Amino acid sequence: MTDGTLLRDRVVVTLAAVLWIGGTLLGFGVLGGTEGVQSQGSGLFSDSATLIAPHGPAFSIWSVIYLGLAGYVVWQWISTSPWAQVTRAPAAAAIALNGLWLIVVWAGWVLVSVLVMIGIVVSLGIVLRRTAGLHRDGWATDIFVALTFGLYLGWICVATCANIASWLVGLGVPEDGRTARWITVAVLAAVVAIAGFLLTRTDQRMLQLGLVAAVVWGTSWVAVGRLTGDLRSDLVGYAAVATAVAVAALGAWALLRTRPDGRPRPL
Repeated sequence: MTDGTLLRDRVVVTLAAVLWIGGTLLGFGVLGGTEGVQSQGSGLFSDSATLIAPHGPAFSIWSVIYLGLAGYVVWQWISTSPWAQVTRAPAAAAIALNGLWLIVVWAGWVLVSVLVMIGIVVSLGIVLRRTAGLHRDGWATDIFVALTFGLYLGWICVATCANIASWLVGLGVPEDGRTARWITVAVLAAVVAIAGFLLTRTDQRMLQLGLVAAVVWGTSWVAVGRLTGDLRSDLVGYAAVATAVAVAALGAWALLRTRPDGRPRPL
């Protein structure tokens, strides 16, 4: 990589962070006089809008993810690690799209928010794929790349389902009822399958740990919301509990199967 290309990539990540910060300020009501994301889209993004929406405190995970993303933006300026080289482009996309998602939600474009969320999933999937097989390169890569983007990907797995559900409710699909409950149970089963698949696509233990922690966190708060919140459903609540337990078990298996050097342990 030439010096010019390296500088370009670093600047792109930084510009992505500018969009992310601007979108965050707008989406969370610092700019524009809004009351934050949950008040947007006629309440479609509130924690009681759909059966798969996590309960309010779940969203505090963003503070951890945002701190890690900010650290990544700074770290990639000073790092010459292969981890920085292979992740800058997809990381920039994931960072910029986060800000864009907040902007389109603020604008009330629910369908566009789904498409942006899918773009985030793809970007984070590329980060996961590109880091698979890389040797560990110190605590900075563990925290700012593997753990941060693992948490981001795990949370987005849950958030994408909630975002699609919000869009469907906005189209007139009932947010509750027998059919909605069983569809939500099926979606939670799909979350387990997706998490299991992603765990097999990386040999980075910190990324696996972040992924599992975020999915378990998100689905646990789905359970809390359905068992104690305004939109209650015992069926979905207990299914969410089962989802969290299943993903935790898959994560434990993946971590036990992967050595600290990234190589799988023999069966």
